[in-house]
Amino acid sequence: MPKSFHQKIKILYLMQAFLERTDKEHPMTVKDLQAYLANAGISAERKTVYDDIENLRVFGLDIVNRREKPSGFYLAHREFELAELKLLVDAVQSSKFITSGKSRQLIRKLEGLASVHQARELQRQVWVENRVKSMNESIYHNIDQIHQAISSDRQICFQYCEWTLSKQLSLKRNGERYRISPWKMIWKDENYYLIGLDEKSGIVKHYRVDKMLKISLEAEARNGREFFESFDEARFAAGTFGMFGGREEAVGLKFENRLVGVVIDHFGQSTMIIGKDENHFSIKVRVNVSGQFFGWLAGLGAGVEIISPENVRCEYRDYLKKALAHYEG
Repeated sequence: MPKSFHQKIKILYLMQAFLERTDKEHPMTVKDLQAYLANAGISAERKTVYDDIENLRVFGLDIVNRREKPSGFYLAHREFELAELKLLVDAVQSSKFITSGKSRQLIRKLEGLASVHQARELQRQVWVENRVKSMNESIYHNIDQIHQAISSDRQICFQYCEWTLSKQLSLKRNGERYRISPWKMIWKDENYYLIGLDEKSGIVKHYRVDKMLKISLEAEARNGREFFESFDEARFAAGTFGMFGGREEAVGLKFENRLVGVVIDHFGQSTMIIGKDENHFSIKVRVNVSGQFFGWLAGLGAGVEIISPENVRCEYRDYLKKALAHYEG
C-alpha cells in the first residue's frame, strides 16, 4: 500500500486507538500512539500526532490529556458508560428469551462499545451461564417478520409448537398453519408474545414468539383494527397471569396491608386502593380467570380473599379443594 495512502488514513487509525485502547485509567502517550501507528505501517512525527488529536477533538471526540500518572491522552466520553454496558450485558445474559449463542454474540458486540480494558470488566459480569435459555435460534427472524407484517398491515401464517414429556418441541394441530392478524408485541414473564386476531375463530389470542415456526407474510390485510385501536397492553399484561388464557372478569380482592407492594408491582400504581379497615384494603381489577390466577392467589396464602363475584369465589374454593385432595389423610 502506498505510503501516501497510509498518511491519509492515519487519523482513522488514531481514532481507532482512542476508541479501542484508551479510558481514564489507560491513557496513551504520544509515544504510545506513534508505536500504535508504526504497528499499522504508518510513520508519524510528534507534531502531526498532536495536530490529528486536535482535529479529532474538533470532529467531536472528547479526548482529554491526563497530566497525573498514568499520564497521556484518552477518550473521556463514550456513547455508553461502563455501568450502562454492564446493565445491558446482565440483561442479555440473564434473559431466557435470548439463546446462549446469540447472548455470546451480543455481548461481544457490547464489549466493542468499550475499551479493551473495560471489556474485561464486562466479561466478569457474565455470571448466569447456566440460566435456562431459549433454544429457538430463529426467534430473531420471527420478530423481524412480525414487525414487518404489522408495519405493512398484513396477516401472517405460522406453525406453533408445544413441549412434550420427552423435552422436545412438537407441532400443535399436527402442523396445521395458524392464520393471525398481528397487532401487538408484549414482553411478559421474560418472553415475547404476539397478540393478534385469530382469523379462524375471530378471537383475540396470544402466542409465544419462540414457539412459532416458518412465519410467512400473507397478501391479505389485517382484521381487528377497531378492537386494537383501544387495546390497553398494560392492562392486558397485568390481568393475564403467566400469559395463560381465561375469561376476563372484574374481580374484587381484599388484601392484608403488608401486600400492598405486591399489588402495585403486579397491577400498577394506577390501581385504586380502598381501605377496608386498619389491617386490610381492597381493589377491583379485570383479570383473566384461570388456574394461573388462582395459583398466584394461593401463593399469597391467607393474606388475600376474593370478595366478588360469587362465581369466582366458588371456582377458587373448588381449585383449593382439588389441590388439598392430594394431601388428605
